[in-house]
Amino acid sequence: MKMIYQVDDRPAFSKVIVFAIQQLLAIMAATLVVPINVSAEVGLEGADAMSPAAALFGAGIGTLVYILFTKKKSPMFLGSSFSFIPSMIAAFAGATSVALGYAGILIGAALAGLVYVVLSCIVKAVGVNWISKIMPAAVIGPTVAIIGLGLAGSAVGQLKTASAGGHELIAILCGLVTLFVTMFASVFGKKTTKLIPFIIGILAGYICAAVFTFIGMATDCDALMIINFDGLTSLFADGVTVKSFFTVPDFTFLKAFGGFSDFSFGYFGTVALAYIPVGFVVFAEHLADHRNMSSIIEKDLLKEPGLNKTLLGDGVGSIAGAFFGGCPNTTYGESIACVAITGNASVSSIYTAAGLAIVISFLSLFVGFFNTIPLCVMGGVCMALYGFIAVSGLKMLKDVNLDDNRNLFTVSVILVAGIGGLALDFGNIVITNVATALILGIIVNLVLGRKKAA
Repeated sequence: MKMIYQVDDRPAFSKVIVFAIQQLLAIMAATLVVPINVSAEVGLEGADAMSPAAALFGAGIGTLVYILFTKKKSPMFLGSSFSFIPSMIAAFAGATSVALGYAGILIGAALAGLVYVVLSCIVKAVGVNWISKIMPAAVIGPTVAIIGLGLAGSAVGQLKTASAGGHELIAILCGLVTLFVTMFASVFGKKTTKLIPFIIGILAGYICAAVFTFIGMATDCDALMIINFDGLTSLFADGVTVKSFFTVPDFTFLKAFGGFSDFSFGYFGTVALAYIPVGFVVFAEHLADHRNMSSIIEKDLLKEPGLNKTLLGDGVGSIAGAFFGGCPNTTYGESIACVAITGNASVSSIYTAAGLAIVISFLSLFVGFFNTIPLCVMGGVCMALYGFIAVSGLKMLKDVNLDDNRNLFTVSVILVAGIGGLALDFGNIVITNVATALILGIIVNLVLGRKKAA
């Protein structure tokens, strides 16, 4: 896949800022929703709730750590991991106080990050050749595909949702405007336009939704109400104040401060069992993401900068991110798809996006504005992003001989297990459908044996 900007390229500053904003738009929704989901599940409200702004700050810090460890060779953005949501809920459920729960998720994130550090040391000692043997294209390709396909339901669900409760068909129309403008900008656009299709698409979808919403307000027609402006207007509920524009996020380590005094070995065991196994599960997704990015930029990231360094960056970045935001981080498929669609693999865009994430987390007005972007508009963007992840995986199969039943069975098992949602639940430990499908694929691949690598 031809890149307009390679990993080491440094576009002009003005362009980098625009590219960085696009990366943020691609990952921000998912990053912010994790702390919101955990707070809702645990029943945390008001000052006790996890801070989405702090999670965004933590994602920025985690990404910068990852870039540091990978020596600016891997264009990946780290965001809040969905895989650790059950672990975070377990940390609060087993705590006797909210502060102890926050202390638990910090220690849990550290334990999960240490899993990556240990795996990094193992890879450093034995190399990466074993990965190609147990995870050839017939295993990794369909695994990457189901990462995208598994998110299809989420994209369609968002596409059909009007944030202000308007009619589903109006929401779908706004989402499709976003999707088609994004596609036209990417396919028919000139120079910079090709590099920022998501920004153009989101703006077009937002304007379309705003027109319907204002008409709905003027005519008192609820069916046309697409945008919910509460996230923005609430900033000015007490008039125009400093907090309307600037506020310090509620960092997790501050909320956890009083909880360490109540920490016990029994609770430590609960947290360890909730986090450590998931660390191994996310390792599988880490491999899939980096093999996918490698195929997109046509550079093997498992060899340069090296899997040991990407693991170390992901693990330490996850710990650093959780320290501020509470959410362990992971590489994001949305970010990978953004690189693929725009042809921009410049790491300078990634670390600029990380810096902007840190700055924006303090800007109440920006976070409030982002919260007004209707779900249907983001759904239109996600249809392209998630679809591209799936297609990237399927492209890995182009040289795989599917007339060979060993390959055919391997690919079939992974696709059906992944798309069918075969997740394994062991209490506080959940092995996602992607990880389960990958494990099954590896087993089938090894059991059937191979005459030669696909």
